[in-house]
Amino acid sequence: MKRKRSNQVFSLSFLDVICCGFGAIILLFVITMGKKTKEVTNLRIALERIIQQRMLQLNEYEIMIDETATLVQLESVKDIERTVVEQDLDAVIAKLKEQINDKDFSKDKLITDIEQIEDELAAMQTDPEIEQKKMEPTPVGIPVESNHIAFVIDTSGSMRDSSTNLIWGYVIQKFEETLDSYPEVKGIQLLDADGHFIMGRSMRSKWMEDNRETRDYMVRSARLYPYHSDSNPVPGIAQAIRRLAEPDNEEMKMGIYVFGDEFTGKSDPVLKTLDKLNTGKDGERLSRISAIGFPNLIRNALSLSQSGLKFANLMRELAYEHDGAFVALERESLKEAERNNRGRYPTPIPRREPSIIYGPRGGGIYGP
Repeated sequence: MKRKRSNQVFSLSFLDVICCGFGAIILLFVITMGKKTKEVTNLRIALERIIQQRMLQLNEYEIMIDETATLVQLESVKDIERTVVEQDLDAVIAKLKEQINDKDFSKDKLITDIEQIEDELAAMQTDPEIEQKKMEPTPVGIPVESNHIAFVIDTSGSMRDSSTNLIWGYVIQKFEETLDSYPEVKGIQLLDADGHFIMGRSMRSKWMEDNRETRDYMVRSARLYPYHSDSNPVPGIAQAIRRLAEPDNEEMKMGIYVFGDEFTGKSDPVLKTLDKLNTGKDGERLSRISAIGFPNLIRNALSLSQSGLKFANLMRELAYEHDGAFVALERESLKEAERNNRGRYPTPIPRREPSIIYGPRGGGIYGP
């Protein structure tokens, strides 16, 4: 009985064939990969060149960006400087406009002042319609009906001798003449134009006893008074009324005497203020106000300066309304008086131990 041989699918021949096929494939792959490696290398070199080019372009772009930023910054600085210059120019223009406005205002004010002076001069050239009060003559032409007298002296620079800085000798002479026109009073006092009591703090707000020693002391203190007041006697007048007037004292007849040469304010507010201040409950005046005007501020040979003219007009109206008198002195007579009385009144003498005389600000004046 024949035995049948079994069929084998995977025989040695088949395996050989398969192995040879795989080998061929591997060989082809190796050959192909060799070529691909060269292409890859070439491609990598090309990419590196492109990257280098792009990096160079990037550096160029960064440089351009920096240059552009610098230009932008410079333009910003220029804009800021331009803005500052514009602001400065605007400020200069505004200041120039303000100066122009000030000049226009000053011109208008000057024109107004000139017109006012012309009106005042025209009024002075006309005869007054008001009947003047009849008064007994005295050494300086003022009434002497008071039993309490207060003196208000302008101690500004125009009332002083520029060579010595002392109050003019002729001012002290007129002050002494006025003082001597009262042989005896119940109280006397002395103030500067600012309202400070010249005789010292201990004598503030009260009357001093009248005697020869006090009078000599007042003359010396007025001559040597070192403090400059403003050229405005109104504060001194108001201070004298407020501090020294006694409305309830029926026996008091108070007189205020103003010695000055100029006034720079307006008359109407002053007249209204002093009218109210110097009126008692019964409507009578608390004090009689008189004034002596010194022509220290001469504008030319024929007229006073504007401030001197204002002082004369104010004191004339004030004296009339407050039952006093105003006396305007001549310059030539004052020059003659100054020459005749040179050396008559005291001048400061240095001393080792100066006597203590308290001034309104705590200062001292050399004693006799």
